[in-house]
Amino acid sequence: MTEELDLNLLRVFDALMDTGSVKEAAARLHLSAPATSRALSRLRREMNDAILVRAGRGLVPTPFARRSAATVKTLLDAADGLRTNPAGSDPRSWRRTFTIRLNDALVPVLAPRLTRRIAGEAPEVRLRFARQDSKEPDLLRDGSIDLDVTAAVPSPPDLHTAKLFTDRFVAVVAADSELGHAPHLTADDLCRHPHVSASRRGLFRGPLDDALERIGRSRHVAAVVPSYTVGALMALEQDVLCLVPRVTAAHLIERGVPLRAHQVPFDLPATDIELRWHRRLHDDPASRWLRDRIRAVIQPLTAAPSG
Repeated sequence: MTEELDLNLLRVFDALMDTGSVKEAAARLHLSAPATSRALSRLRREMNDAILVRAGRGLVPTPFARRSAATVKTLLDAADGLRTNPAGSDPRSWRRTFTIRLNDALVPVLAPRLTRRIAGEAPEVRLRFARQDSKEPDLLRDGSIDLDVTAAVPSPPDLHTAKLFTDRFVAVVAADSELGHAPHLTADDLCRHPHVSASRRGLFRGPLDDALERIGRSRHVAAVVPSYTVGALMALEQDVLCLVPRVTAAHLIERGVPLRAHQVPFDLPATDIELRWHRRLHDDPASRWLRDRIRAVIQPLTAAPSG
């Protein structure tokens, strides 16, 4: 071996695995693209592997690189942990990156609030928000993600869970519309006005349709959009409704979006939202601190009145 494989090189490896791009890895690491490219060349020599290979217009990791990615993350986490004093350490001294997998409905709610809180208390701590493509625990186990914020599901024994809140659907409408001025929402309102449905899978039908069907009624879904935030913004049009999680509506209204949130006059299913983390992080002071901050930023929204 002609050179030592130092932590800085491993950080380059980790960024390359996460982004699949020399340019994006360079931006994350605050390096120039040529410097990152040279680091990749060093990694290839030291690891005796191509690490990333060209596939069309992009780069894909080799089997060796895929196998090594989780080990490298664990080593970097351990190294970062050595920089903090577990007993009463100051978050301002930490240099950590936390990866949080978020339920789609919570991305526009939790991500900006948590980022602002963390930036104020721990300026060298960085947050990486990951899309929730699945709820599988393997990414928590191998260190690819540190925390999962998701609708509650049965969890294996090596994961810890904590309930954050229970969410329900509300109907949002433009605050200055006829429905926005109505004292409450009725079944007739739901059937008379067009709806926007928020569904990642593009579904026109949901629990409200089942509830209406039981009383011999139906609604008209005029459009389907892929996220609750987009659906809520479309409801700014006059007398169009969209059902969104209560916490999403509370966030948008608090931020000044001119919406009114109505309770739905049917007993629709509620959803428990929980935190999940692997037991190896249970007693980690920084991880525990982050979990506390997530609870703190979401609590005001879950307590906010609707309707």
